[in-house]
Amino acid sequence: MAGGGLTTAPAQVTGGYLTGRALIYPLSLVISLFFLWGFSYGLLDVLNKHFQTVLGITKLESTGLQVVYFGGGYLVFSPVAAEVLKRYGYKATILMGLTFYSIGAIMFWPTAHFSNPANPSAAFGGFVACTFIIACGLATLETSANSYAVVIVLERCGVFHRPLIASKFFFSGENANSLTNVQFVYLAVACAGAAIGVLFFFAKLPEVSKEALATQTTADNPAIDHYGAEVGSGPLYKQYNMIFAFIAQFCYVGAQVTIASFFINYASESGGFTDAEGSNMLSYALITFTVGRFAATALATVFQADFMLMVYACVAIAINAYVASAHGSGGVGALIAIFFFEAPMYPTIFTLGTANLGRHTERAAGILVMGVSGGAVFTPIQGAIADKFGTRISYLVPLCGFLYVLGYVTIHWLRHGRHIMRVKDVVNTHPTGIAADHTSEDEKKAEAVAVERRM
Repeated sequence: MAGGGLTTAPAQVTGGYLTGRALIYPLSLVISLFFLWGFSYGLLDVLNKHFQTVLGITKLESTGLQVVYFGGGYLVFSPVAAEVLKRYGYKATILMGLTFYSIGAIMFWPTAHFSNPANPSAAFGGFVACTFIIACGLATLETSANSYAVVIVLERCGVFHRPLIASKFFFSGENANSLTNVQFVYLAVACAGAAIGVLFFFAKLPEVSKEALATQTTADNPAIDHYGAEVGSGPLYKQYNMIFAFIAQFCYVGAQVTIASFFINYASESGGFTDAEGSNMLSYALITFTVGRFAATALATVFQADFMLMVYACVAIAINAYVASAHGSGGVGALIAIFFFEAPMYPTIFTLGTANLGRHTERAAGILVMGVSGGAVFTPIQGAIADKFGTRISYLVPLCGFLYVLGYVTIHWLRHGRHIMRVKDVVNTHPTGIAADHTSEDEKKAEAVAVERRM
């Protein structure tokens, strides 16, 4: 999951490392990591329903996968990965992440093979443990890769075909009540992780020296707020925009994860579709998400990011409200449509929350990534509601997440010039590759006034 809020790293790396065209191969390897966590995240939503069927667990119990994936990986292990990155660099951190990823995937084989249907809780506990190890690996990979390159759409390219495969391997014929194919799918995942790990081991992955980072950081010209003060000049806990952006990210990811996690349940209970058909429709929804990212990227060249996200959030809320009250195939169609409008939310919130923070940029980026842990909180809540009142009613949970996103982005839009059309960018490039927010005419005037005061 994750990622999508950063720009690509600078093409030139000083201090005796690779430059220019020599970066193409290692950068391509880093981008390939997005397919790995897209692959795994796409399977996660499908396994939710499959384990309910095979192991006879409740919807609430099945959300244990999301809890350890987003809570264990992104909330708990991301700080560990960040410390390894700081001490040992990108290559060592990526290799550590790939190791965790491959070990967790290969452990699905013995877990599925020795699962006893007579003791479903123990069997599911084994799968949860495997998912936790995979999540630690993915959190490590994303922590390191985000500093190199995050391409807005690529993170989902490895996702949409997973439910298509699952409809055949998990929900068709004898596979519908078997864990055998879970072994083979994750064996393939482990092999893919190991293969990429070998490529990384022999690659000359460029690092950025601390001296270069320090020089680049001090060379930045911090933005000036409406009161003539340097943005980011105060302590981190007083960067209120970043704090509220973190909460918005937490709520958005929680909404996104719950919408996808219970998609097949919704298609089955409210739409009358089979699990295999629901899995196919989930793949169509994820394709819609990818198309939505492309469309939003194009629109962002015309409209101001916060204004566009405000419109998207309004539409998502309206559709989500219909989903929670609808019956039949129309509700499933509306559920697919939500994926289009939620597509640009993560990267836009990330950009708004980390803009113009000066010396706090790196820590703020880490905090915003930890917002992904919202997926570990929202899913159990929705699972409990789905067990008691039905899946359709449980979709009021992501609706609450979208409401907060709308509140955050509306306030941001009101406080930053109320622009509808895109304002010319003024970008402060930081060593992490994070792009600064758009600077309005009011902010430029405030900066000029501040300069005059200092003179």
